[in-house]
Amino acid sequence: MVFIILFSLSYFWFIRIKSYNERKGDALKKTAFLFPGQGSQAVGMGFDFYQEYDVVRELFDMAEEISKINISKLCFKGPMEDLTETVNLQPAVTAVNLACLTVIEKEGVIPDICAGHSLGEYSAMSASGIVSRGDTFRLVFKRGELMHREAVKNKGAMHAIIGLPIDAVAEIVEKTKKEGIVAVANHNAEKQIVITGAPDPVEKASLLAASQGAKAIPLKVSGAWHSELIQGAQDELKDFIESIPFNRPQKPTIFNVTADFEKEPDEIKSIMARQLCSPVKWYDSMCKLMDEHIEIFVEVGPGKVLTGLLKKILPKDYPCQIFNVNSMKELERFLK
Repeated sequence: MVFIILFSLSYFWFIRIKSYNERKGDALKKTAFLFPGQGSQAVGMGFDFYQEYDVVRELFDMAEEISKINISKLCFKGPMEDLTETVNLQPAVTAVNLACLTVIEKEGVIPDICAGHSLGEYSAMSASGIVSRGDTFRLVFKRGELMHREAVKNKGAMHAIIGLPIDAVAEIVEKTKKEGIVAVANHNAEKQIVITGAPDPVEKASLLAASQGAKAIPLKVSGAWHSELIQGAQDELKDFIESIPFNRPQKPTIFNVTADFEKEPDEIKSIMARQLCSPVKWYDSMCKLMDEHIEIFVEVGPGKVLTGLLKKILPKDYPCQIFNVNSMKELERFLK
């Protein structure tokens, strides 16, 4: 009987120690938080966190006070047509990103490195302590207003080009520039690139890409983001950014424009002003995270766009875990 009791106690402590060591091992793995941008939205996003946490409700209240938009209604009830308007979408996606971040932080998990895709870069700056939560909402609301204004002035289009490397797409874009404004907007994965610009040259570039074996997919967007067609917003956004206090990052942050880190607040301000019309170097940014030996990737915000891209970018033998935290269920899976 004594032997059985001693064996049971030994087994109990073996399991406890094993579990502790596994958790400790995970804690030692380098973690990156990745924040999505436009295109990840869905009606209902963030609702369960809003129901569960007072701090999330306070965050939405802050976003609504700053933007004067009923963000909780748009996020939870839509309609999708209103939610996807840039002026509404930018503070809405940011509210959900920061809600997910706040819940993770409440559980005591912090990242080693942050990154965000286009709009998501503002959430990454908030996560790394560069800007406050309130100033994050002020920045994205202003950005959304300016981008919407320029999109109304200048009709634009964006197409995803699947199946060609960046050099081939850049060459196609260069050949098509004589037709009008066209540029690379996003280098999302090795052979997944988004082009942007005026509708006719974008269409012609897509046809040329298709003739080289690529697949061209028109995207449902209201403007030619990351192109000269919204250049009219850049100086005004730059002035607004200058009015906001920026801090040195508490956590290293990779920026879209450079696919690299930056510590100096003034240089970060310059990068964020240029980001509006510059290509998003997401593929290079994820390669940089591999160089930094990141082992845990967490998409913090709605949808699964960034984790989908990661699975295309990371080599099959790269040792890592990938998580989405956008619901209570996914939060529980991440914290296990």
